[in-house]
Amino acid sequence: MMTGKASYGTGRALVFGFAVLTALAAFFLLLSGGLVTSKGVGMTVPDWPTTYGYNMFLFPISRWTGGIFYEHAHRLIASGVGLLTVILAVVLWFGEPRRWVRVLGYAAVGAVIVQGVLGGLRVTMIRDEIGIFHGMLAQAYIGLLVVIAVATSRAFATGGARWRWHAPGLLRWAVVLTVLVYVQLAVAATMRHEHAGLAITDFPLAYGRVWPVLNGTELAAINAGRIAGGEVPTTPGQIHLQMVHRVLAVVLFAGFVAYLWRARHAAMGVRMASRWWLLLLCAQIGLGAWTVWSNKAADVTTAHVAVGAMILFLGVAQCFLLAAFSPRAAELRRESALVPEMVP
Repeated sequence: MMTGKASYGTGRALVFGFAVLTALAAFFLLLSGGLVTSKGVGMTVPDWPTTYGYNMFLFPISRWTGGIFYEHAHRLIASGVGLLTVILAVVLWFGEPRRWVRVLGYAAVGAVIVQGVLGGLRVTMIRDEIGIFHGMLAQAYIGLLVVIAVATSRAFATGGARWRWHAPGLLRWAVVLTVLVYVQLAVAATMRHEHAGLAITDFPLAYGRVWPVLNGTELAAINAGRIAGGEVPTTPGQIHLQMVHRVLAVVLFAGFVAYLWRARHAAMGVRMASRWWLLLLCAQIGLGAWTVWSNKAADVTTAHVAVGAMILFLGVAQCFLLAAFSPRAAELRRESALVPEMVP
């Protein structure tokens, strides 16, 4: 890692700016995809990579109506993000001296290519399971862009952020909580791509109970009420999956509170991040409740997806910074400084 401010010039500042731009564009793409799923228009355009037989980029604007608008716009945004990611890798190749950061840029290109292929296969194969992997890879890909943006910042590249992220003993907590957040998002993605509506239609209770009773009689009564209200029937698996989602939210809340408490004597950056993490989670729980009460209104559900992603990305950034400035990392840097690199 570079240690002198003189080593961070205008060129590297531009690299950082482009990395941030790419990450923001990818986040916008995530919101676009969330809106497509929330509105249930993911299969409005039945072919890929063409759009109703047209070259994707030549599809007439006059036909951008209804669900086609959201699905086709998502494809165009995805193409733009893919191009930005390739340019970012090139910019890193020419403007970033650290090899490991350049490798992250190449990995981002690979991830966005796979992501695009999965999106296409979701359409051509009509498989909801692919949509789940498509959504989860999107989260991992943007998390990678977040790491690149942090790594190319002046504070990180010059070591200026070291004292703001001094928190021995908190890295393991951050990693475990971030993994749990990713698992929670995977559960949520599975729920969203089942296209079964809300498996549980009330909150904070579940069909009037803390934990719903799912014997044959109770389930028949639940589904009779759902059918009468214009909803599709649900299954025990779908109900249990939503209950797991709720339980994980409680576990994460307890974990974030404990993390905030343990970080109270840590460096400033860790303390601020722990507070924002908990605030975002509280907002996320509120949006989750609102999603149920609004019967999955598209704008509320998409906001729920967006805040969940922000929680993950903040966790990824914390894990990266805590690991980079941990005592063990400092020891490894000192050892590597004693051994000259054979390959520049």
